[in-house]
Parts: sequence; structure tokens; C-alpha cells
Amino acid sequence: MDSFIFKGLPTRVIFGRGKLAVLGHEVERLGLTRVAVLTTPQQRATGQEIAGQLGPVLCAGHLDTATMHTPLEVTEDALAWCREHRVDGLVPVGGGSTVGLSKALSLRTWLPQICVPTTYAGSEMTDILGQTIDGKKQTQRGPEIQPQVAIYDPDLTDTMPIPLSITSGFNAIAHAIEALYAVDANPIIEYIATEGIRKLVGAMSELEGPNSRAARDEALQGAWFCGVSLGSCAMALHHKLAHVLGGSFNLPHAESHTALLPFSIAYNEPALNGQLDTARHALRTDNLAQAIFDLAKTLGAPTSLAEVGMPADGIDAATEIAISQPYSNPRPLSREGIRALLDDAYHGRRPS
Repeated sequence: MDSFIFKGLPTRVIFGRGKLAVLGHEVERLGLTRVAVLTTPQQRATGQEIAGQLGPVLCAGHLDTATMHTPLEVTEDALAWCREHRVDGLVPVGGGSTVGLSKALSLRTWLPQICVPTTYAGSEMTDILGQTIDGKKQTQRGPEIQPQVAIYDPDLTDTMPIPLSITSGFNAIAHAIEALYAVDANPIIEYIATEGIRKLVGAMSELEGPNSRAARDEALQGAWFCGVSLGSCAMALHHKLAHVLGGSFNLPHAESHTALLPFSIAYNEPALNGQLDTARHALRTDNLAQAIFDLAKTLGAPTSLAEVGMPADGIDAATEIAISQPYSNPRPLSREGIRALLDDAYHGRRPS
């Protein structure tokens, strides 16, 4: 790596157990008095509790309509709600779905965002928004999408179900893997991405054991590192495919990342020249694609797209969408190669 450009992310990060308590201070620091707490329906109780803690002096209300893949119609309804309640800031509490809704609203309003992640998705550290419009996932970047603050409180992840914790962890690892071979990779992100992978791989097998509390701390810090990687570099084939599958077939996001990742790695590895060496070292393996596949299987995570709900007749359609728009990737995209990747991923064939 002879030359590079590095630009630090502007998001203010607050990390530690019990740090949710500083949310009110952060709202006041930004001069806000009518924030909206956003959640999915599944996290309604948490959202109501946080809105209650902020109180009417700082909070305009709680909206629990965030949903997977950020459909345009959900955003439009939420935008009307925010205007009706004279909202001046957004507090998404949750994972990628909730942060996605917050970003979609900020894109249209420039409202500041104070994110409170409860999963390992990492979206809170990026200026990336994926929206589903007319059944297709569309992705864009911009300064108005970047959250101002992220409060990482591991207390909020302690009750995350183990299956979701594992797939969310693989989702984060995917960010770091693609950052390592990104067209705009740099030494700082290489270090951060590798540390993120190391922390998550070490933590995921400990989430149910006697060291679960410490493992949750490590996993969330690893997710932060992976989110920084995602926000600092251009993503490639793996993320493109995950967005295509999610938007086209409404597949669960983290599970799709988990099932796809070994096959995306296997597709790109022939075109790489050592970019994934640090990741191999972190997993103590010579074959990264196999190691990721085997780890997912050991931890009970899905290892095929069929398991996460992809229809068998969707392979050809997904192939065409994936190759229809050019984007950076270490290995050139071919219809035959992408179709073979998706076919292997659909059937869950262990990479060779």
C-alpha cells in the first residue's frame, strides 16, 4: 500500500456500560428539545422507556414503525408524523432497520441523529442509506445521512437473543472483510477492521458462557470498529449482493450477510494479493472462506440462502440485478461467476 487517503469520521462516540444515562445531556448539547425516539415494533417497550426518561421537556414522542430494508412508504408516513409533532432531532434505538429509518428522515430534513445501537449492525457509523423503492434496494451516501452521535451501551445488548447476536456479528464482520480489500483501503482502516474481526470472532463463542458480560462488551466494541470500516471505505460485491437479495426478496439482512459471506470471499480471493492476510491471521486459518463458513455452522447460524428464505427461482433475477450496475470489486463481475456464487450460497456448499 504505497499511497492512500484517510478521512476520519465525524460521529461522536460514547462507549460504556450505563452510558445510556448521558442521552439527555447529548440531546441538550445539540440544542434539541423535541426529539423523536424511533424503534421497530419489537422494541416498542424499550423505546417507550427511553422516551419517558427524556420526558416532555426533551422528547416529542416515540414512533415504532421502523422496518427491515427501509421501505419508502414507511419513511413517508414517519416524515408526516415528525412534521406533525414538530420534531427537531432523531434518536433511533435499535439496529440497522431503525437507524435506516432515521437516516431516511435525516436525508429529507437534515435533522440531527443520536443513535443508540442495540445490535452489531454498524450503520450508526456510516453515511450510507439503503432504501427500498418500488421493490428494489437503492443505496446512497451523503453528509446529511451521517449521524452526529452514537451511544454504545453494552447493557442494551445483554438481552439480544443469541441467534440474532451471532448473525448480527457476522454482518459486522462482513463490513470489515470488504474494507480490507476496498479500492480506497488504507493502513488505519486495515488495523481497525482486523481488530473488529478479532474481537467479534473471539466474543461470539462466549456469549452464552460465564464470560458473557465481557463478551458482550468485546462484541459491541468490535461492531463499532467494523462500522467505522464500513463508513470509511467503498463496499464491494458482498454488500451489493446483500442489498439485492434483501430488497428483491425481503430476506432478513443479518442472516443474508451471514449466509453470503463465505461465498463472496471465495469469489474475490483469486484476485487478491494479501489484502485478507490479517483476517486469516485473526481466524488462525489459511482458508478464510472455509473458516467463516465453518464458524457459522459451529455457532448455529445459517450457511445457505435457502435457510433464510430465498426462492430457488430467484438466482437468475438476482444475478441480473447484481451485474446491471458497475461498482468497484477486486475481481471483475461476470454473469456466470455471480450465478455460480449465488447457486453455491443458495445450496450452502462449503467453499473449496
